[in-house]
Amino acid sequence: MIHVRNLNAGYRKLQILFDVSASFDRERINVIVGPNGSGKSTLLKSIFGLTTIYSGSITLDGVELVGKAPHEIARIGVAYLPQTENIFENLTIEENLKMAGYVLDKSELKERIEEVAELFPVIRKYWKRRARLLSGGERQMIAMAMALLRKPKVMLFDEPTGGLAPKIANEVLSKIVELRDTLNMTIILVEQNARKALEIGDKAYLLVGGRLIFEGGCHEFLNHPRFSTLYFGISS
Repeated sequence: MIHVRNLNAGYRKLQILFDVSASFDRERINVIVGPNGSGKSTLLKSIFGLTTIYSGSITLDGVELVGKAPHEIARIGVAYLPQTENIFENLTIEENLKMAGYVLDKSELKERIEEVAELFPVIRKYWKRRARLLSGGERQMIAMAMALLRKPKVMLFDEPTGGLAPKIANEVLSKIVELRDTLNMTIILVEQNARKALEIGDKAYLLVGGRLIFEGGCHEFLNHPRFSTLYFGISS
């Protein structure tokens, strides 16, 4: 679905990614792992138009994304969920969802809210509660629901379990699996808890030092005899 070819990207003059090429599979959980500073989040942000692209190509179903603004990429069907600041904390859940669906007419918005509420019971439970009063896990659920209102083709998750207790982190990852299984969603997941992410994922991508050094099945990577040395960049 998404093809990245010979991508060189970063932030202004600071290059982070070097000649990265990868293909992300449709209706699968594509997991990007790697040590801190390896360029995982930069790859997600590059797909969503938030970095400086020096050269290379990123296509979604054949449509070139490089050169497009984030709002244009969102309209094409990509949703990006950063780890933090992904909801309006001073608004209620109701207001957050209405903000996310501002381009929809009232009847369509109501219908889609009903659909996401089936996936995320926290919506009905805390409908009038301000988002700042929710737990970290509940906020992530609301952020997912807001993105789903626009019926994206692809969801980009950037460290969705960061700062969460292990039990809540497992709930968030389980919900991501549910999105794949019930909505046939294509997911690209950056997750620091590599083993947990690889256990739920379908395809793995390992970035070390801004370069892609492994692309293959998640279980293949987990069972690789040199998993640790590859992961920490000791050997390529």
